[in-house]
Amino acid sequence: MRLLHVVTLVSDDGAYGGPTSVATGQLEECAARGHEVTLVSLWRGRAPAPARIGAVALRTRPARSLLPGRFTGLMHPLLVRDLWRSMGRADVVHIHAGRDLVSLAALAVAALRGKRFLAQTHGMVAPRRAAVVRFFDRLYVPLLRRARGCLVLTERERRALAQVVGPDGPSLLTLPNGVRPDGSDGVDDPRRGREVLFLARLHPRKRPEAFVEMAALVHRKVPDVRFTLHGADEGSLPAVRRLIAAHGLQDVVRYGGALEHADAVRAYRKAAVYVLPSVDEPFGMTVIEAMSAGTPVVCTDGCAIADDLARQGAAVVTDGSPREMADAVCGLLADDQRRAALVSAGRRAVEETFSIHAVTDRLEEIYRRLCPVGCPE
Repeated sequence: MRLLHVVTLVSDDGAYGGPTSVATGQLEECAARGHEVTLVSLWRGRAPAPARIGAVALRTRPARSLLPGRFTGLMHPLLVRDLWRSMGRADVVHIHAGRDLVSLAALAVAALRGKRFLAQTHGMVAPRRAAVVRFFDRLYVPLLRRARGCLVLTERERRALAQVVGPDGPSLLTLPNGVRPDGSDGVDDPRRGREVLFLARLHPRKRPEAFVEMAALVHRKVPDVRFTLHGADEGSLPAVRRLIAAHGLQDVVRYGGALEHADAVRAYRKAAVYVLPSVDEPFGMTVIEAMSAGTPVVCTDGCAIADDLARQGAAVVTDGSPREMADAVCGLLADDQRRAALVSAGRRAVEETFSIHAVTDRLEEIYRRLCPVGCPE
């Protein structure tokens, strides 16, 4: 099959996060199975966009801010032409759709082209009351309803998206995110030190400030442990730096900037514990990436997959308070047997539920059922 995916932004700092890594991961696995794959997107980076990401052909235009908002208003006029041409020869169109101009353009072009298409909303499309969102939705929602199916991550997302598209909307099909299982032995990796890792956007919802507060509590009990934050700044970095200074943690907590994916994988492998303090987390891609790398995970009950992970013994789930996260981290650092059990359960969860192989098996089934090759448009 000729597969075309659309995502809003690809960048060298991974600023768009989960949707981009999910799109490229799905396409790379599809390419390995013999499909012809293309990703259409905007590009932002210090260098020109690459022609490919691994096995994935990349068609991009430079990102321009046409409207306010970090991602909502990004666009390039010529991207519409790229979408029109690329969709013309595609057997399957798969749009990673948020509420933004790129997603709106992709949905409109797919509708005008008469293409059978799927949408995957990544927890980004939930009921909103703001006047500007209601105005945008007058154009956006009717186009989203024309999808042959909408892919959702969790039951929570299914309920939220159902409120947006209504009872006459497309079928809502569950598809988790997937990662490529890491074959390294994470428990006994000699590169692992006494480092606790935060790897996510520095955004209020990700709560990097709570990570610093947690670090201060852990440092009192385990002074040799160090803490690192990685991720693109989305407004929280000044507060993070103020907290580091206020607690006198300049030699204990550091901000290492955003990482490309390969460097992020290496960071997971070096860490003793990965902590994600997020609330209202639609999925938790970094959580399964850390589990795949053999790193014990501490997350909050605001992570959409927290209940599943707790049931499988694959992560320590907390209430998100710095005190409870600190207790969880101290417990893991002091108990090698507990860490090993958590790593083993995390790898098992990735293999059985969150591997890109299992996810792509399901995705191919959806493609063939909803977008059969050779069917009339």
